[in-house]
Amino acid sequence: MKPTTVEEYFEQVKEEKLEKLNELRFILKNVAPNAIEILKWGKPVFKSETILFAYSAHKLHLTFIPTGPSLKPFQKELEPYKVNKDSIQFLYNEPLPVELIQKIAKYRINDVEVNLAKWKY
Repeated sequence: MKPTTVEEYFEQVKEEKLEKLNELRFILKNVAPNAIEILKWGKPVFKSETILFAYSAHKLHLTFIPTGPSLKPFQKELEPYKVNKDSIQFLYNEPLPVELIQKIAKYRINDVEVNLAKWKY
């Protein structure tokens, strides 16, 4: 059954992946404490005036989706990770790069608030 809420999404994630998923969620909640968390495209997203970022759990990795423009300034720091057009993959068996995630999330929030950047996914 497809989840319709963030809570249902978390209920469907396998237990061994939940700790890392919760860690990523906690990092993002702390960076965007006033954002609303909803389910969109089957993934949890944080939104304010527009969607700030999304995240999701997969079989072998977590994905953090802050949009491509928010990744560009961090290309050098992202070299150790698999990066797609709008997202970064983090393996479950490796520590999350907390400071890097925070910097990217803050950059995205600033881009939305100052430059009125919209979500392009």
